[in-house]
Amino acid sequence: MRTMFMIFAAAAITASGGMAQEAPPFFEKTYPEHTLDEAWTLYGTLGNDEASLDSKTRELIALAVSAQIPCQYCVYAHAKMARKAGATEAEVREAVATAANVRMWSTVLNGMGYDFDTFKAEHDAVAPPTN
Repeated sequence: MRTMFMIFAAAAITASGGMAQEAPPFFEKTYPEHTLDEAWTLYGTLGNDEASLDSKTRELIALAVSAQIPCQYCVYAHAKMARKAGATEAEVREAVATAANVRMWSTVLNGMGYDFDTFKAEHDAVAPPTN
């Protein structure tokens, strides 16, 4: 039921960056009571003022992952929160399409049993790693 927690937490972030004080019933009915405080603190920390990612970027990443899980609850919440954070329709589409592209190549390479060391060498030849 972690999904339910993530939905609520994403929706509870206020414009000032703070967290809402009271959880809706579905949150408290689905997540283990003894872990609520710790989970809430962790999620809030990911989006606090010290975070390296801005809320729009974080929500676009969450949307892309949500689409691949797949989780209709997460897709709904993170698409809405990404738009609320300023993501355009083009950015939302690109985030989801990028996730689909990653999933496609993962399926192809894993399904074909392509040698990982060969892949790394070929990939690094066209996109050298930065150190």
